[in-house]
Amino acid sequence: MSLRIPGPTPCPENVLKAMSKQMINHRGKEFGEIMTRATARLQELFQTKGDVFILTSSGTGGMEASVVNTMSPGDKVLSLSNGVFGDRYATIAERFGADVTRVKFEWGSPVDPAAADKALKADPKIKVVLVTHNETSTGVTNDLKAIASVVKKHDKLLLVDAISSLGCIDLQVDNWGCDVVVTGSQKGWMVPPGLAFVSFSQRAWQAHQAAKMPRFYWDFTLANNFLQKKQTPWTPAVSIFYALDVALAMMLEEGIQNIFARHARLGKKTRDGMKALGLKLYASDEKYASNTVTAVKAPDGIDAKRIQEVMRDEHGIVISGGQSTLAGKIFRIGHLGCVTDSDIDDLLRELRQALPKVGYTVPHK
Repeated sequence: MSLRIPGPTPCPENVLKAMSKQMINHRGKEFGEIMTRATARLQELFQTKGDVFILTSSGTGGMEASVVNTMSPGDKVLSLSNGVFGDRYATIAERFGADVTRVKFEWGSPVDPAAADKALKADPKIKVVLVTHNETSTGVTNDLKAIASVVKKHDKLLLVDAISSLGCIDLQVDNWGCDVVVTGSQKGWMVPPGLAFVSFSQRAWQAHQAAKMPRFYWDFTLANNFLQKKQTPWTPAVSIFYALDVALAMMLEEGIQNIFARHARLGKKTRDGMKALGLKLYASDEKYASNTVTAVKAPDGIDAKRIQEVMRDEHGIVISGGQSTLAGKIFRIGHLGCVTDSDIDDLLRELRQALPKVGYTVPHK
């Protein structure tokens, strides 16, 4: 069975093999060496000189950690959302007592930096801005560099959900002025689920000193104190650290710019393949279409779930469906992490054969 979903993504064999090693003392020298090596490599791939923490968590745990370490109940927060995961970020902040102003954009369309500028001008008391870089639910990549420029102009703290972009799509944490950036191991990092990575700027540390939201497991003061000892505060997912150690070495060997170029090439190949099949992308403007996940509209009168079923049961390829109000209306193809041209070629060939089985007439080549 071939996995072509936006996460978890397939893992290289040597990454999986690394996980079969016996446990070690997570307070010992050997783990400390892995921790130190992984943290330094993540800083390079995050393009930051700031702190990076490795949490035993899903990406959503990293999002929660970013909120509780920088905010107090009652803080005014601006949420810029164009999909399921942008909405989730706002909800997390609200659950911990933040006063969130939600600026929503049509799903399939990008966040408009001008709208962010307008919202920040309208309420100078806003302290924090939340945004998702790559909206996995709709296959749209927001112009984070432009959004960050607006946020910095207003001197606000910028928290970024980069779970399905970082490590695949260029995100210059320091150069763009992103204060907290969150990603997850099961996406472009070629590692099983279970780890989140969070970068933390000096401005974020300043906010942290005043932050009053409750935190225990996610307390970055503790995380930082233990990092100095080459440890984590709590028992880490040791096996996934083994996998991460191998995957990060592979990524640096490929080279960060080569990784970005590969994802751009495979994203375009997937989109071109969908159009050749007569299908329409969900992204309203292909300029903003994601290089890690392609969202495709189901043909008129056809439930996207049927396409998923046929692809899985008869062609051995697992693709994703739509979330929330998009269930049955779109299907999504992941092309991030350990993915090659031949993987996309195989998917396009099988999809061409599967579509007529659900009642869709494929155009001749």
